[in-house]
Amino acid sequence: MHRDRDFDPQQLLARRERELRSHRGNEQGLELQQVLPWQEATLRQDLGLDIVVGAMAQGDKFLFEVAQVALLSSLTELDAIRYRQDIYRDCAKNPQIVRDMYQLAIDGIEGERKNYWSFFARQPSGILHRAVEVLQMFVGVLKQLRAISDQHRHKFRSEGFSNLLAMLQSELSDEYFVEIEDHLNRLKFRSGVLISGHLGKGNKGASYVLRKPHRDERSWLTRLLAEKPLAYSFQLHPRDEAGAQALSQLNDQGVNLVANALAQSTDHILSFFHMLRTELAFYVGNLNLHVQLERLGEPVCIPVPANIGERKLSCTNLHDVSLALSMGKAIVGNDLNADHRDMIIVTGANTGGKSTFLRSLGLSHLMMQAGMFVAAESFCSEVCDGIFTHYKREEDAAMDSGKWDEELSRMSTIVDNLKPNALVLFNESFASTNEREGSEIATQIVNALLDRGVRVCFVTHLYQFASGFAAKPKSHTTFLRAERNHDGTRPFKLNEAKPLQTSYGPDLYEAIFRNGGGRRRIGIGSDT
Repeated sequence: MHRDRDFDPQQLLARRERELRSHRGNEQGLELQQVLPWQEATLRQDLGLDIVVGAMAQGDKFLFEVAQVALLSSLTELDAIRYRQDIYRDCAKNPQIVRDMYQLAIDGIEGERKNYWSFFARQPSGILHRAVEVLQMFVGVLKQLRAISDQHRHKFRSEGFSNLLAMLQSELSDEYFVEIEDHLNRLKFRSGVLISGHLGKGNKGASYVLRKPHRDERSWLTRLLAEKPLAYSFQLHPRDEAGAQALSQLNDQGVNLVANALAQSTDHILSFFHMLRTELAFYVGNLNLHVQLERLGEPVCIPVPANIGERKLSCTNLHDVSLALSMGKAIVGNDLNADHRDMIIVTGANTGGKSTFLRSLGLSHLMMQAGMFVAAESFCSEVCDGIFTHYKREEDAAMDSGKWDEELSRMSTIVDNLKPNALVLFNESFASTNEREGSEIATQIVNALLDRGVRVCFVTHLYQFASGFAAKPKSHTTFLRAERNHDGTRPFKLNEAKPLQTSYGPDLYEAIFRNGGGRRRIGIGSDT
């Protein structure tokens, strides 16, 4: 996920594993509030992000959490974005290999967890026994990872995968496996435990050291016929519980250091499996989403990011991923050329695709800056230093103030967190008051944002607001308009066109009186 560091925000994944082991919340996920941007709830609601993340996760809560963190933690450096894009190209060419590696990481984690709880796990001998069993299981998984590297390394070209597979080959050599298996066989102590020590104060045992027994290279027949060396020994009576306890304590003192060292080794390898699972989870989610979009016939491309401030934004056949997934079919896409423009204003017919376009633009920026593909035939945009949405909200009975005050309050919060070269998406904002006041407020806010270098995309029915920018002689604004056919149907295509002073009253008449029936009270404004 990153060239120079692990993708494990604040070690939350490790903390989650500890909670699972202590039986405190088997269904708990990451403490996402500690790592996600403050506007994450708004972005999820306005851009339909949960639908996209859900498609990436396919019911896997771990995948859902990793995908959500990755999508909302936008990258701003081009090298970092391209680094992930190269890795995903490898994943797209070798999907089954990537999924197999991901499953092996899960197998290692789950295998360790099954061996965790034991009555004797707190005693050195119990720790040692468990560590030996876990390491033996780990060795089997590591051998499978090494086999994947040996067999498929030549199929990967990205820096990330090349480094990973090269590390597997160098660190997991044949000599490494021979040595570790030899140590594990010795640590089973099939011939007993050899411990040295001496008498300390009060004739108590001290300085216990676990000794490595000498290998007897003689043949079995020679060993059988040879004279036994002089040695002293004793045997415990079967009912001598105190003696058995004392002998067990001696054994634990002898193996204590080895048990701790071996437990640390298992933790080290386990942390590798955790990180491998986490790093691959994002790309497995990408593969899951890619498969679903291809089934729907949606276009997919690797976007071209541009440096902050270059004012690049162009695309062909851009689609709204969340809408396509929720409808289960391909939808209408849109083209855009807004290079060297600071603002996009979208006007036109109701239910004509304006909000869909806005959502597709926001989602594509998030996906691009996470190092993902986007749903378009082509997409090029400058990197944004933060993405923000200001959408109209339905009336809420729990509101402490009116709808207009609530809109301004949200706008104030956004302004407090804005940086130059951020992107703000407005959807019918400031329409809860009259046309004149709403247009004036919107104009002042947008002008202030543009002066600070913030890019704006504004979907609106406020004609005075839109026409005011259209009348400027040197406008750096792209105007898009959602059209309606003569029969009232919608093509859901946005064309580059100036705003029109039209109310689309016939549409509302048809929807309310002919189709809906009955008498209804409607408000009068620029969009009615």
